[in-house]
Amino acid sequence: MALLRTRAVRHYDSFGSRVFDVLNVVLLLALAAVTILPLLYILAGSFATESEIDTRPFFLWPEQVATDAYEFMFATDTFVRALLTTVGVTLVGTLVQVGLTLTMAYPLAKRQLPGRVLILNLIIFTLVFSGGMIPTYLVVRSLGLLDSYWALILPLAVNPFYLLIVKSFFQELPEALEEAARIDGCNELGVFRRIVLPLSKPVIATFSLFYAVGIWNDYMSPLLYINDERKWTLQVLVRQLTAPNADSANMLGQQSTVFFPEQGLKFAVIVLATLPILLVYPFLQKHFAKGVLIGSVKE
Repeated sequence: MALLRTRAVRHYDSFGSRVFDVLNVVLLLALAAVTILPLLYILAGSFATESEIDTRPFFLWPEQVATDAYEFMFATDTFVRALLTTVGVTLVGTLVQVGLTLTMAYPLAKRQLPGRVLILNLIIFTLVFSGGMIPTYLVVRSLGLLDSYWALILPLAVNPFYLLIVKSFFQELPEALEEAARIDGCNELGVFRRIVLPLSKPVIATFSLFYAVGIWNDYMSPLLYINDERKWTLQVLVRQLTAPNADSANMLGQQSTVFFPEQGLKFAVIVLATLPILLVYPFLQKHFAKGVLIGSVKE
């Protein structure tokens, strides 16, 4: 036993293993730099002056800290309205999507449910085939949802992949707990609310984050279904402001003769479109690592 342990230590301390560790660290640091440096540049550029952005091709710290872009942005009704719209749609959409996913996954986790196999096959079918952009648009239009915030929520209300994972998670819960609750007088709704949901905090936190990120970053849905500029979400506004030859002053309701930090404004709006989601991760981190894997192994 001691001989095997000694050989394992020698193998770990071998030259090849050390070289592999060094190369692995270098590769991961390079990938981290490729990911982080552009974000740091955008953040620094949002606090830089227009002249510095024009003269310095790349920097991670501005020579002169300026908040003109943020002050200008929050002083415009267009940006504030787009931000509030995105926050509202994300909150309501996440509640709707998580609620529908949980309430649909729970009965499908019961093997005695009539028609369960057929419903699961239909759900799996949607993972392989979808109606496409044009049929979906026609359905949304026929339901009278165009230029409605519900058009950003209901067409993507249930993600079939997330649904199957949550269903598998519910199947792993001990049936003895549910049986004990039923003996104590709970009906199915009571069992779901008092037993299942408290035990499902990791998976609820994880898929709430997934749904929220999906809604927050959604660009195609508002582009297809929202024609009223006053109902633009933040992602559409970001795209319009950062597009080549974009008339940023006109989009933000400002006179073109008034000077404003055009380049800094583009950086600032990207920062504010990314920052809220980044701030959510630390609060859900303790549930995220567990919830992202749970329910993905067993049937």
